[in-house]
Amino acid sequence: MDLNFTAEEAAFRAEVRRFLDERLPARIAHQVEHGLRLTREDMAQWHAILNERGWLASHWPREHGGTGWSAVERFIFDNECALAGAPRIVPFGVNMLGPVLIKYGNEAQKRHFLPRILDGSHWWCQGYSEPGAGSDLASLSTRAQRKVDARGEHYLVNGQKTWTTLGHYANMMFCLVRTGTGVRKQEGISFLLIDMSTPGIEVRPIVTLDGEHEVNEVFFTDVRVPVENLVGEENRGWTYAKYLLTYERTNIAGIGFSTAALERLEQAAATVMHRGRPLAEDPLFAARVARVAIDLENMRTTNLRTIAAAAGGGAPGAHSSMLKVRGTQIRQEIAGLMRRALGPYAQPFIDEAFDEGYEGEPLGPFDAPDAAKSDFNNYKLSIFGLERDSKEHHRESDPRPLKGLDDELRSDRRTADARRHARAIRRRTIRLRHARAQRALA
Repeated sequence: MDLNFTAEEAAFRAEVRRFLDERLPARIAHQVEHGLRLTREDMAQWHAILNERGWLASHWPREHGGTGWSAVERFIFDNECALAGAPRIVPFGVNMLGPVLIKYGNEAQKRHFLPRILDGSHWWCQGYSEPGAGSDLASLSTRAQRKVDARGEHYLVNGQKTWTTLGHYANMMFCLVRTGTGVRKQEGISFLLIDMSTPGIEVRPIVTLDGEHEVNEVFFTDVRVPVENLVGEENRGWTYAKYLLTYERTNIAGIGFSTAALERLEQAAATVMHRGRPLAEDPLFAARVARVAIDLENMRTTNLRTIAAAAGGGAPGAHSSMLKVRGTQIRQEIAGLMRRALGPYAQPFIDEAFDEGYEGEPLGPFDAPDAAKSDFNNYKLSIFGLERDSKEHHRESDPRPLKGLDDELRSDRRTADARRHARAIRRRTIRLRHARAQRALA
């Protein structure tokens, strides 16, 4: 299996880099690289820039306004955007709902909703989790009853959703609701598209420990939803939800974002002093950084293998889920090491430091006001990412493909361990030579 980019793919990477140099606003890149707040306008600006270039919907087919890129091209684009400091595309419309509508939506839904996702006139949020249905999503209880009156056929929705990310910005929601009873819980769920301006909807902010308002709870009281806003068939929503959660095949491990974070960690380790020397020279800390760097390189290789398999017509669903698990762990480890690197300087929390234009002096030797915040915030990835994947997706998937992936990961680890052992031998050899030279000079 050839994991090197072809000449055409290398040329595409150069084109992406030129585009990012020319069109990614330096102000937004600075905010992303330093963990500062992004406003709704910042996110909408980058959305519009990509849409103008025709590069917003990188995994949609061309006939629906997408790029028609291959899996390798999508990997290159996502990786280069992360390394350049581009913000993540708000995923709910482009990355999540769009593919579901393209595969399962009717023609009227595609004509109406897909262009509005691209031009940004519809800002979507996700109505999945509930107070009693998080990792066990199929236990959701928000009800949608089908009714008919003088105004036509519709659903009447009652219930509550929680942890609705950016729901206070959204004007539309795709929502899982329970429409069937007396059947297996996964079989009684439907997929509705809900206008957030409909009477009976209340959005309440959830302010997190760091004072941020990113997530919300949404209450539905007799909310009328036209039956035309049902995606696919009634009581088949679980099928569409699984497709949405497992659709993305590239960038699932977040290689680019972790690479950029690791570079910033290495800069901090070279700047912060520990017992009179740069922290990077502390053998215990350096070993942990080396370990995560090796793990990241292993993930890069395995990710490219997965992409190559997809490009060859394979269906790497289990591989993608395992990459997501390992990628999350690596991301958490890097964030934890950054917090440890800054020590007591990671503890103070200055809310204004996360706003554009803040001119206060850095509290420590390395300007990273988001070190503790990012580390603590990343804990949530183990909840909504890993538990849901393991409990809901793998429960119904074939475990046999995982054996092959385990063999691949073990092979990658053996290769990395051999490289690490060789580097350790070289370092010991250098130290011995240095000691002999010192004794000769004495």
